[in-house]
Amino acid sequence: MHQYLFYIGGFPIRSYGLVLSLSIILAVGVGYFLAKQDGRWHGYIVDMGIYCGMAGIVGARLWDVFFFDWDYYGNHITEIFNVWQGGMAIQGGVFLGTIVGIIYARKHNIDVLAMADILAPAIILGQAIGRCANLLNGDAFGTPTGTGYGIVYPVTTLAHHVYGNQPLWPAEIWEGQLDIVIFALLLIFRSFKHGRGQAFTLYVMLYSVVRFFLEFLRGDYSELVFGLCTSAQMTSGIAFILALAGFIYCGWRDRDKKNIVEPVKLKKASRKKGK
Repeated sequence: MHQYLFYIGGFPIRSYGLVLSLSIILAVGVGYFLAKQDGRWHGYIVDMGIYCGMAGIVGARLWDVFFFDWDYYGNHITEIFNVWQGGMAIQGGVFLGTIVGIIYARKHNIDVLAMADILAPAIILGQAIGRCANLLNGDAFGTPTGTGYGIVYPVTTLAHHVYGNQPLWPAEIWEGQLDIVIFALLLIFRSFKHGRGQAFTLYVMLYSVVRFFLEFLRGDYSELVFGLCTSAQMTSGIAFILALAGFIYCGWRDRDKKNIVEPVKLKKASRKKGK
């Protein structure tokens, strides 16, 4: 686990920033592949990825600052943009990234729900790789296991500052692994008939469930909202309910005109049309 990979002069190259950038690049690349396989809009993916990626970083940071750590940052305003300290809430990143994606899609007359379905697997893959950045940086850590099992973080990390040499639950590792499972499930789901928008709402539901239960093991913040649950659990619960309603509605709306992803046939058809 190395927070600093090397230095260029006196400037540190941090593993957190490098892996986070890699997660965005690979997510965009997978999104391009899926869109080209689908036969629609792949020419827009790189530009959309740049805008949504930048919005995702801003949204993730501000979500963490205002929803999770305002007690600290309210007294340390100048540190709000010190993202290398840790503190990037993926829920805020997905939220603002999605908003920017919708704006971009509407501006270019792209079917928002169809594009969201195409990109859902790419988004969760980016999240999975992003959790590797959290591990290398020593943030998004778990609570003490109370046994000899767990991760002991280096002294330079926030996790060590909070819990010292106590072994902690590998919450960020498990979340990254479960994100890969969601990635596979979304690819499988998209190979069957489904209503427009159902793949994206399924992604939101699955991730919300994973995040809700893993929050019981998180140790980087523990303040409860209304004494009931953490902020992330509350937003996960709300997101799950809204996504479930959307999933049901999308299936009902398209019950007589189901969509199906057939990559090979669509690719051949696109060549005939000269796309």
